[in-house]
Amino acid sequence: MSRPTPASGPHAAPRTAVVWTVLRGELDRRAGQPLTVLDVGGGTGGFAVPLAEAGHQVTVVDANPDALAALIRRAAEAGVGDRVRAVQGDGDALAGLVEPASMDLVLCHSVLEVVDDPLRVVESVATALRPGGAASVLVAGRAAAVLSRAMNGHLDVAAALLADPEGNAGPRDTLRRRYDAESASTLLRAAGLRVEEIHGVRVLADLIPASAADNDPQALLALELAAAARPPFRDLAAQLHLFARRTP
Repeated sequence: MSRPTPASGPHAAPRTAVVWTVLRGELDRRAGQPLTVLDVGGGTGGFAVPLAEAGHQVTVVDANPDALAALIRRAAEAGVGDRVRAVQGDGDALAGLVEPASMDLVLCHSVLEVVDDPLRVVESVATALRPGGAASVLVAGRAAAVLSRAMNGHLDVAAALLADPEGNAGPRDTLRRRYDAESASTLLRAAGLRVEEIHGVRVLADLIPASAADNDPQALLALELAAAARPPFRDLAAQLHLFARRTP
């Protein structure tokens, strides 16, 4: 698995730099080719609008009409309204919203933790991809959730997260499940995707005091990128980013 190189420009925030670095690698690999992109649960366009600004056609599927309205305004303000399409629907219904083998790149970020059937969603992502197309999948990390609850004194919640097979803390938990690198990889492989890279996202960004981060943001960025692909640091990240491909 490759280690991200330092990011630059508007996507260099420590909380998202790892994901953008991996995505830029795919865009550079296909340089000069406008891609057809699907962003599942893409909300207000944090990824969709910059991708459209880079010349790609992006379809955002999201269940929240307010988020989609904000996406449309944001795309218009950025001058890329003609390259962004908003579709209302949730991840569980993805198969009925997107044509098979129509996408070069699919983003599925912070979706698999909340849907009814994550395997069905990943299968729909794989089906939407053209042969050789790639999927960017971002999921909540189980280990980070256990550690953060324990460090904040919520030992009962930490124990519940650790004991539950899906990393759920009970009825009040806002997420249905959490993942580690192996469980997430197994899910993607079950849908016929080949996992190429796994990185931790927010390995250290959530742990460092705000004053330290504000004093030297570039040092934090460099540290975050350096730790992103290195177990055990990667596996303690708040989120795990998997980059996978549909085989030709």
